[in-house]
Amino acid sequence: MSAPTENRSTVTEREARQVAEAARERDWHKPSFAKELFLGRFRLDLVHPHPMPGEQSVRRGEEFLAKLRAFCEAEIDSARIEREARIPDEVVAGLKELGALGMKIDPKYGGLGLSQLYYNKALALVGSVSPAVGALLSAHQSIGVPQPLKMFGTEEQKDAFLPRCARSDISAFLLTEPDVGSDPARLATTAVPDGDEYVLDGVKLWTTNGVVADLLVVMARVPKSEGHKGGITAFVVEAGSEGITVEHRNAFMGLRGIENGVTRFHRVRVPAGHRIGPEGAGLKIALTTLNTGRLSLPAMCAGAGKWCLKIAREWSAEREQWGKPLALHEAVGAKISFIAATTFALEAVLDLSSQMADEDRNDIRIEAALAKLYGSEMAWRMADELVQIRGGRGYETAESLKARGERAVPAEQMLRDLRINRIFEGSTEIMHLLIAREAVDAHLSVAGDLIDPAKSLPEKAKAGAQAGVFYAKWLPKLVAGPGQLPGSYGEFRHGVDLSTHLRYIERTSRRLARATFYGMSRWQGRMETKQGFLGRIVDIGAELFAMSAACVRAERLRTRDEHGREAYQLADAFCRQARVRVEELFGRLWTNTDDLDRKVVKGVLGGAYTWLEEGIVDPSQDGPWIADATPGPSAHENARRPYGG
Repeated sequence: MSAPTENRSTVTEREARQVAEAARERDWHKPSFAKELFLGRFRLDLVHPHPMPGEQSVRRGEEFLAKLRAFCEAEIDSARIEREARIPDEVVAGLKELGALGMKIDPKYGGLGLSQLYYNKALALVGSVSPAVGALLSAHQSIGVPQPLKMFGTEEQKDAFLPRCARSDISAFLLTEPDVGSDPARLATTAVPDGDEYVLDGVKLWTTNGVVADLLVVMARVPKSEGHKGGITAFVVEAGSEGITVEHRNAFMGLRGIENGVTRFHRVRVPAGHRIGPEGAGLKIALTTLNTGRLSLPAMCAGAGKWCLKIAREWSAEREQWGKPLALHEAVGAKISFIAATTFALEAVLDLSSQMADEDRNDIRIEAALAKLYGSEMAWRMADELVQIRGGRGYETAESLKARGERAVPAEQMLRDLRINRIFEGSTEIMHLLIAREAVDAHLSVAGDLIDPAKSLPEKAKAGAQAGVFYAKWLPKLVAGPGQLPGSYGEFRHGVDLSTHLRYIERTSRRLARATFYGMSRWQGRMETKQGFLGRIVDIGAELFAMSAACVRAERLRTRDEHGREAYQLADAFCRQARVRVEELFGRLWTNTDDLDRKVVKGVLGGAYTWLEEGIVDPSQDGPWIADATPGPSAHENARRPYGG
């Protein structure tokens, strides 16, 4: 039996919650379509007419996409990257020459200044030929040095680092530690003030781009002391600094070309001028950065859906079974319809969220999180269906298919590559909780003290009065709405009638709000432990958001005479499929095995079912479940390998 990991930090559940809550952006200064949706208010006016990019943005974006497409077709060999588990130096050099490292960086710092919309289109394009290259560019720009500096950096920091990030330097984001995943309250890496410097010590895990990076964003805990507020703080760190060792390059089931590793800091000196924002603001900076940074993953998921549709169409028309094309068999046809409709919806969600981010009129923290959650789950499902449609050829590697004379279709690689998106940048389970917290924010802001055991009786009484006023106004509005009027949303009737789906969204939004209120009334302070319930609430909201985006996109395409008839058909198909899923989720809100599952889990952890594990041989090798991350000098050879170095 492995020995328990030493030096674990001990943090109570309440302390962990306080750290996470302090990092949240509490105020809502701008409207939010998704927030309103969860509150039972279907604000179609916030997303329709569909926001559109400006002419200059389109021209700049399309010009770059043309260059990027030519580069991808001529220079990126996806099979080689998969085979060698590395992105060739010459590919990275070519991307630098194109300016792809600076897609989102302002031209005054040497970047291309693309909009969020075209940045995501670029990621979808490059990710379709090589998800590993897409991950390289995304990690560098969406969560690496450029984005937090753009939002929180000083002018001196921007002048010093952004030109490098735009043209020459790869950046990485270092938050996770061997024993710290989605619970940053236990962050162990420290940054001790020493004059006009900080001294960093600790170990970071799963550092995407960390093996090849030139610049790092590092989250470390500053101890509280005289003149120092302390807390989790963000720093820009030169990756080649003395005391930094890349101890290991990790290998994964997919994304075999990514440079992801374990990085140790031992007495690494960082100038105070490299601190991003004030002490203690690191986690808030990280979460705020992710508000739009999360859109990079659904961008590549939308691209994956397009590829799945192309392969499903070509293969199912070519392959015959029992005298007719495979696609004309209902069991296969249903899968193809799902892939086509869902690809349309994913692109609708992505484009809508991206354009809202560019316009900056709405708060899109929930929309971006929903896009990440929904995109990663649905793309994985589409890839799984493609493998099933391809049958044995779907399970066979592209290299093997090519060797025996058939088209080298990497369906199984796509499935492996997409699997990480359900974990990257917030696992599905964490995203459920994060979105749920934002979705119930209005309730907690007026009634939170009622269910907080730390609050006094007078505070609870005051909260009760506030809650009474809020709910007296809010609850009656959940009874009726335009979704019950047959003529509502009539502008969405053009051959295919999408107005019926918009009325459904409006009615279901109110139904969702009532269910959330009932859950809070029933469980009160225990609501946060009902993760199954909260997850289903969020999944319903995600489906309603995707339905809204699909309908609005279809109408935009119709008004612009861009495949409007076909877009209406796809939106209709998607909404009908989504409605089936929504009704199933509503049923599972109250009819489920959540309570029984908890009992079984206690039995599993208590050893009651170890007899069920008999009759196997565990091929796992011995070792600790979590590697020792005790601060100190490294005993490993430095595995850092800068591109072109």
